[in-house]
Amino acid sequence: MIETRAPGKLFVVGEYAVVEPGQPAVLVAVDRYITVRLSESRDAGRIHSSEYGQTPLVWFREADSQSIVLDHRPADYVLAAISAVEELRAEMGTPPRYFDLDISSELDDASGRKFGLGSSAAVTTATIAALDEFYALGLTRTERYKLALLATIAVSPNASGGDLAASAFGGWIRYSSPDRAALKLHREIHGVASALHCSEWVGSGVTRISPPESLHLLVGWTGSPASTEHLVQRVHTPGREKARPFESFTDESRLGVNALVAAFDEDDAIGALDRIRQARRLLQRLGDTSGSLIETEQLTALCDIAETYGAAAKPSGAGGGDCGIALSDAELPTIDILREWERHGIRRLSLTPHRPEGSIDDF
Repeated sequence: MIETRAPGKLFVVGEYAVVEPGQPAVLVAVDRYITVRLSESRDAGRIHSSEYGQTPLVWFREADSQSIVLDHRPADYVLAAISAVEELRAEMGTPPRYFDLDISSELDDASGRKFGLGSSAAVTTATIAALDEFYALGLTRTERYKLALLATIAVSPNASGGDLAASAFGGWIRYSSPDRAALKLHREIHGVASALHCSEWVGSGVTRISPPESLHLLVGWTGSPASTEHLVQRVHTPGREKARPFESFTDESRLGVNALVAAFDEDDAIGALDRIRQARRLLQRLGDTSGSLIETEQLTALCDIAETYGAAAKPSGAGGGDCGIALSDAELPTIDILREWERHGIRRLSLTPHRPEGSIDDF
């Protein structure tokens, strides 16, 4: 039995802009996990997950031992992860084997509603880690992240990969995205092993950062799930009836991300809080100019309440529901914020940053 797990994530700043190649964002991995348990099997493979119902997904190999087929094929990140590893395994000359996966998640509530903590990224990361160990491929942590992104963009071509980086490396990170369209094309032409080390990764990267110790992270959940892919697509391809996003958005986002990182590096808590507030205003302007509901009524309440008591707050990720974050001085009593959140139907998620893991190799 092989067991791996990967943490969920929260976007701190840089949402929407990060989907453009080279644009940065700040994320933090959090201590809620998806766990993958792998065991060898014969004749067929099975994927057990509560998301798939009581009956497992059953997969078989085609004659080439590389491609896999399902009786019922959903658009699924687990299958994309398996396919990417199987392609790499075949290119490396490693013999194929069957295996079962059992997947459990802490990234949703008892009724199955997702918290918006990056479950797709976490399950992709954990699946690739388990298969790397199963096949003894010897991938570095950076190679696992890259393989996870190659798998993800086969399902969702516009995914930035920031959630995968947070899940793979843990802690607080500054992330910049590669050209995913170029990576996808490179894989199709040259194969996945070549795509792991090709020049299309230039300009992207992950670096570790640390917030001031005097700041405390609070996370509130609105209970309303949001579709990141739908919201990002709407913002980046606005219809005729609404204005295009303001042209300076990506430039302002980049400046804001770098200013927050600088505040972290300088242990400047006041400066960091100010950057969070500016990032909220930037997202509000993006919502207004693109005609997208990024900051819902409950997210507005979450942020306004936190700011009333001296914290800085903003939606996390694409908005439209899901989570908001607040950073406050560690000495500031948070009971009033939490009480007001509860009165407005906002649930506090008891999360802390997941510790950094492993080294970040050169991209």
